Amino acid sequence: MKIAIVCYPTFGGSGVVATELGIGLSNRGHEVHFITYKQPVRLEYLSANIHFHEVSVPEYPLFHYQPYELALSTKLVDTIKKYNIDILHVHYAIPHAYAGYMAKQMLKEDGYEIPMMTTLHGTDITLVGSHNFYKGAVNFSINKSDCVTSVSKSLKDDTLRIFDIKNDIHVVPNFIDIDNLNDDVEDCQRHTMADEDEMIITHVSNLRPVKRIDDVVKIFAKVLEHQKAKLIIIGDGPERDKAVNIAIDLGVRDRVIFMGKSNDIEKILCFSDLFLLPSEKESFGLAALEAMAHGVPVISTNTGGLPEVNIQGQSGYLSDVGNIEEMAENALKILQNRETHQSFKDAAKSRANEFDIKNIIKSYEALYESMLVKA
Repeated sequence: MKIAIVCYPTFGGSGVVATELGIGLSNRGHEVHFITYKQPVRLEYLSANIHFHEVSVPEYPLFHYQPYELALSTKLVDTIKKYNIDILHVHYAIPHAYAGYMAKQMLKEDGYEIPMMTTLHGTDITLVGSHNFYKGAVNFSINKSDCVTSVSKSLKDDTLRIFDIKNDIHVVPNFIDIDNLNDDVEDCQRHTMADEDEMIITHVSNLRPVKRIDDVVKIFAKVLEHQKAKLIIIGDGPERDKAVNIAIDLGVRDRVIFMGKSNDIEKILCFSDLFLLPSEKESFGLAALEAMAHGVPVISTNTGGLPEVNIQGQSGYLSDVGNIEEMAENALKILQNRETHQSFKDAAKSRANEFDIKNIIKSYEALYESMLVKA
């Protein structure tokens, strides 16, 4: 099949998933065309099966904000016709599903029919998409898609609750490429981050308020009362200064390492002992899955799609949002007994294997084929 993928090319979860999916499809012999405003960050190479088409938006003084949707729709039409694309797969409803629908309508004028799949990732539904400014357009675009998928059952339920959806929504979870994990323990160099008797606790996010970074620091401070440890926070965002100040106030600033944006996430995860994700909302919890794939147990909230990834009492523990005391207690349950810790590590890795791309990609292929049959 020839598949066009539209996504955000940034470090965000939807862009990473879309890019990894495209790479996985190309490895299975499909021809993949990425169409976006710059080359996706995870797309390290182009090949005979992987192509990138840049969407350029000319600047005109007339426009205060340049009309990216129009440029994207035009680029989609040109690329689909030039390369005889079979399937259009757009990730994130805003503005990609709307632009995809406009492209489909323009192509119809030339007698060209192409089925479009829309994959919902989270904030495109629960935050941005539910805003009154966008809700009507998002609702329309989803209903006009030939196939709709969501990355978790929780997100599917949210979509059906927020919008008036006539289409079926297929749950196809996020995934991880187990075969390409950089899990070389010999290169971990754990001693550069902590002493032998210290546990390493990690958090990875964009440090937005929804991630509750203050809870991360507070949980860690309570753990530190009973267990020597270091906290490594990877990522950057608006809550960083607040987290620094809380660490100072709690007297643990010297035990917290702020890494900022880093390309060494896998290296840090390979020597991490525990992962904290006390988010207010997670449509899936890709950061938790990536930690689990490296054998890192997860302490998380029980919100959104997290219970579909992190299994209570096996790969980690789940608590209500804001229940810092319980999350700290559960962290200590895992960390303070070597056999228990190893059991959770093994279970986390086993659970992550269920989300291997080799298993998930077949679901997308089956949906593509059903779309082609109906077209």
